[in-house]
Order: sequence, then structure tokens, then C-alpha cells
Amino acid sequence: MKWQQIPLGPLQTNSYIVENPDKTCMIIDPGEEGNKLIHLLNQRKLKPIAILLTHAHFDHIGAVDRVRDTYNIPVYIHKQEEKWLGDPRLNGSQLFMQINPIVAKPAEHIIQNEGEMKIGDFSFRIFHTPGHSPGSVSFYFQEYDVVISGDALFQGSIGRTDLPGGNSAQLIKSIHDKLLSLPEETYVLSGHGPVTTIGEEMDSNPFLNGF
Repeated sequence: MKWQQIPLGPLQTNSYIVENPDKTCMIIDPGEEGNKLIHLLNQRKLKPIAILLTHAHFDHIGAVDRVRDTYNIPVYIHKQEEKWLGDPRLNGSQLFMQINPIVAKPAEHIIQNEGEMKIGDFSFRIFHTPGHSPGSVSFYFQEYDVVISGDALFQGSIGRTDLPGGNSAQLIKSIHDKLLSLPEETYVLSGHGPVTTIGEEMDSNPFLNGF
């Protein structure tokens, strides 16, 4: 499996493409600039089979319908944010005056529980990592030492918790219980900023002192 980080939109939200040798791929958090993302996929002759959402804030879902409709593929989201795709108040797009309200169609698949998931030939584990938002999830590809953490954990920082449904104590618990328990060599692919590792964040992240 290979992965590629693609910063999109005014907030430079990281979208990720994970691909197998047969050119099938999954798209995580197509946040904005749908045409740019589609051009890249077509240029590389990739075959998308699913869209996974770490959470449903506006900067992570802006191009969901554009990409979904282009490739006729399903969207996966956690049950606690099932209604956020179609509600600008919940997904936050109504809070930012410079951004048009975002309304996306409902997801085809609702993530009900943590645990193993298989989509096509991709196998990974789902962790529920709330705190930044109630339905935040992380996708762990154990075989490749990669976790896609959304806006839970960043290089040297953690997700904001001042948006609706945010909870700072819950976020710290999520990071401690679900993410810092992974092997230290695990790459952390965050929703914003550069790639880091679990070990690096355990050693130097000022928000995680004591863990």
C-alpha cells in the first residue's frame, strides 16, 4: 500500500489517497478543490472505491459530493456525525462567513463500532477518537505502520475543542488510550500539517506532557 498527502482548500486540509498495487484506492477527507483531486486521480490512473471521513467538519467534506458523484463510490462516516454532512450548522460551514454553507448528501455507510474493517483489498482498524468532534475516528493500517488521525493529533499539537461537540478532556483521553498505545514508529498522518510519528509526539508534544 502507498499513500499520498494532498493539502486542499484555504485551510490546507490534508486529504489522503491510499492505494494498492492494482491501482484501486480510497480517499480520506476530500475537503476542497474537487477538480484538483479528480485530475490527480485520473492522471495517475487510480480507481477509487470509497471515501472515508475522519469527521464531518466543513474543511474535510467540501468535495465529498464532487468526488463521490464522479466515481459513483460510497462514503463512510461515524454514526455520531451522520447528520452533519447535510447541516451547515453542525459541520461548521455556517460559522465562517467567507465560506459558502456546505450541504452534502447522506453517507452510504455508517460506522457503528470500532474494530476491523475491510473495503476491497484494504484492511484496517477503526478507532473512535472523539474530542475534536463527537464522531471523530482514526484509521489504523497496522501492516504499514500508519494511522490517519484526522484533527485529533498533529505534529506538536492537538485538535481544537471550541467547536460544537468539542471536549478537551475527551480528546486527551482519546489520544492517550487509542493513539499513544500504538507502536512508536507508527506514522501519524494528520488532518493539517506535516507527517509525524507516535514516538515523536510522546517525546515532544507539549499538549501531551505526562503521557
